[in-house]
Amino acid sequence: MTEAERQQVIALGRLLAAERRDGCADRVTTDGLVAYLNQWSAAAGSAARLPAVQRALGCLVGYDGMTLVERDQALAEAIEILRSLFRTAPTAPVETTVPPSPAVDPTANAGHVPVTKRNTSARQSRKRAANVDQRPLAELNLDAPLEQIAGIDWRLVGGFRRLGVRTIRDLLYHFPRRYDDVRNRRSISELQVGAEETVIGEVTDVRTIGAGPKLRVRVEVSDETGSIEAIFFNQRWIAQQIRVGQTIALSGKVTTFGGKRQFSSPRWERYTPDPDALLHTGRLVPIHPLTQGLHENQVRRFIKQVVDTMAPQVEDHLPPVRLQHARLLPLGEALAQIHFPTDHTSLAAARRRLGFDEFLFIQIGVLQRKRLWQQEMGYAFTIDSQVHAELQRLLPFQLTTAQQRAIEEIFSDLRRPSPMARLLQGDVGSGKTVVAAAALLQAVANGFQGALMAPTEILAEQHAKNLKQLLSRVRVPRKTTSATASSAYQQADWRSLLDPEEAAQLAEIISILGMSPEEDMGGHGVRVALLTGSLGTRERRRVLEGIARGEIDLVVGTHALITETVQFAQLGLVVVDEQHRFGVEQRLRLKNKGYNPHMLVMTATPIPRTLTMTIYGDLDVSVLDERPPGRQEIRTKRVGRAERAKVYRHIRKQVAEGRQVYVICPLVEESEKLDLPSAEEMYERLQHEVFPDLRVALLHGKLSAREKDDVMRAFRDHQYDILVATAVIEVGIDVPNATTIVIEGAERFGLAQLHQFRGRVGRGHHQSYCILISDSDNQQSKERLAALEQTTDGFKLAEIDLQLRGPGEFFGTRQSGTPDLKMAQQGDTRLLAEARALADAILADDPELKRPEHDLLRRKVNDFWAAATQSG
Repeated sequence: MTEAERQQVIALGRLLAAERRDGCADRVTTDGLVAYLNQWSAAAGSAARLPAVQRALGCLVGYDGMTLVERDQALAEAIEILRSLFRTAPTAPVETTVPPSPAVDPTANAGHVPVTKRNTSARQSRKRAANVDQRPLAELNLDAPLEQIAGIDWRLVGGFRRLGVRTIRDLLYHFPRRYDDVRNRRSISELQVGAEETVIGEVTDVRTIGAGPKLRVRVEVSDETGSIEAIFFNQRWIAQQIRVGQTIALSGKVTTFGGKRQFSSPRWERYTPDPDALLHTGRLVPIHPLTQGLHENQVRRFIKQVVDTMAPQVEDHLPPVRLQHARLLPLGEALAQIHFPTDHTSLAAARRRLGFDEFLFIQIGVLQRKRLWQQEMGYAFTIDSQVHAELQRLLPFQLTTAQQRAIEEIFSDLRRPSPMARLLQGDVGSGKTVVAAAALLQAVANGFQGALMAPTEILAEQHAKNLKQLLSRVRVPRKTTSATASSAYQQADWRSLLDPEEAAQLAEIISILGMSPEEDMGGHGVRVALLTGSLGTRERRRVLEGIARGEIDLVVGTHALITETVQFAQLGLVVVDEQHRFGVEQRLRLKNKGYNPHMLVMTATPIPRTLTMTIYGDLDVSVLDERPPGRQEIRTKRVGRAERAKVYRHIRKQVAEGRQVYVICPLVEESEKLDLPSAEEMYERLQHEVFPDLRVALLHGKLSAREKDDVMRAFRDHQYDILVATAVIEVGIDVPNATTIVIEGAERFGLAQLHQFRGRVGRGHHQSYCILISDSDNQQSKERLAALEQTTDGFKLAEIDLQLRGPGEFFGTRQSGTPDLKMAQQGDTRLLAEARALADAILADDPELKRPEHDLLRRKVNDFWAAATQSG
């Protein structure tokens, strides 16, 4: 018998033994034993053809039609045949003197013949455990491995390892996932039917009734007010564990049978007068995360032993004065209460302390990063009010109050000699580009260059177009500042210093940038370049030269901006769009292209305040929370696939009125695994079957950058009525005439992304619509789509998205370097603010945490962020 065959036989034997232990009730498997045997035979290969296995299977033919007695006999015979395989195998010597390991026995606990071979890995695990220097808990430190604890079961060690719990400290931070409140202790006469109750009484009778699947143990418990029965089903061993005369505690729901109150399979344990000694009853019972090899009561007893001995040894990383000021429990007490709370008040206090710690570690980390940034020397800009006034005069719209507020906050930062580090967040269409343009314009007016980095070529192209359009008519009188006085890049009267060759090069750059003489304004126009991977070799070389020579004022690009070939003459301001798509390292690489330039990062995804303070805690925040005037409220509705005909009638009506429509699909090409329309499939259907008389275009990520640009430009210019696209449409297109967006397979997208899609319409003066097509029965998907129907407030949707998916999934993928939170709740803004205030106070006194009283805190913060970076 090969090893593979042996494992298959072991699996079969275990299942048969479990069926016999269950009283031959044919319920161990979902579809019954006969169906399982058929499936096993089909999957087991050569193991199913072994003669002994064939005989064992033959014993079980017609099992579903046998009586219980016949089933028991058939199972016993089949199990014995399977065991004979192990007794006769030459590689499996019989071991009759040592009881078999349940982890190896293919028919463990069947109650008859001992297993003849042990699993090698199990034997090795026990051997390793035997060789470990085990000591009493009191002699160990917090970083000792669990296997060093005297008397620990090696299977317990293996189970905890599967959960990532390896040391005593790990175990202390292995928090319960919930608590069952069974503290409601009453006398027997007071027990209420249907309530979760706890009662303590003397065992006055224990009886085993019935056999097989109907076996039950009836335990009668009495106190001075009466008696009640506890019924345990198929747990024969209960009759040996509970004896008449014992005092026990029972916890569970009170039910009735035959008009009498009773407990059905309640928790129970022997009672001791010390209420703190109760583990499984009469208290807030912790339910810890479990895995294979770990059993609830066993784990609870073991953790209680460790917590009682080791929690008092935990050294607090916060000095007593800080604990008192923040009204926090000592750490050791918090760890003890989180595992075995005295009451709900103690549990809340423990959660507050441990959640506070997580927020504190985050805030210290981000504030230290922010302080380091602010301690660096940068360029202090002089805000040119005339240039800013000229920009506002040329804008085709009035700035909103929120935009004006954000610009003033940014200008205030730019005036300081330390580099700006600010996050600009705003809803879809809230006007972030204009705010960024105003800041970049001031960089140019001060004799510096600006850079804007976007995550995709489409978005970079859109930004470049918008900046050129916004700034093409703004005259910027160039000034030499103290920062640029010694530079070869002289902005004042620099053209008079050019020789003929340099003048020709400048003319070539202006031509490459597509600037007309009117836009150049005699050298006072803003020169904007697009730098992406799709630029031709010659164009790319000339643009790079122009950046290095200072002939280009603003550079817009993708990751190409942070390559080694890009060198700036005098980089003064960096703008990073959709910050969450870039790592911290990428952001810093762009910053290092200059001498501590100012930095503005932007996101179109409204972010809840707590998430902002964690992910972007090193940045000051400006929020655009106003809709620009004239923007229409977008009507949003979810429909099923069966209603597509109605949707198509709506599309035809909109097109007949001169409007345009987006149709979004989650896939580019057809998939055999997913029953969802692809963009290519939808394009063919709409163009040739549904709307053969209309103009339909297709846009997806597999097209080249030039092809995407051509399609978007053509749709913007109304050369097409309908644009079928994938998620690439999330960014990069601004078409005021588009009034309807239809999203196929809407459940496939996150709430934030759906809100981004919806922001593609409603940009003109016409009523706009967002239609979500989904037949999903998933509850979370239903909640997301319902939320989108009910509100267009991006910040409110962000809170809902955070609650539904958690911080790790908020942006669709886990954020690189974002710490995991075990205890802190992202919605607890108050606790986060308190942690930030304490972090500020600590760092004000000890910026680098070098004082002796902060030594442990510094190590905790470093360990916390190291774990976050590793998991990110």
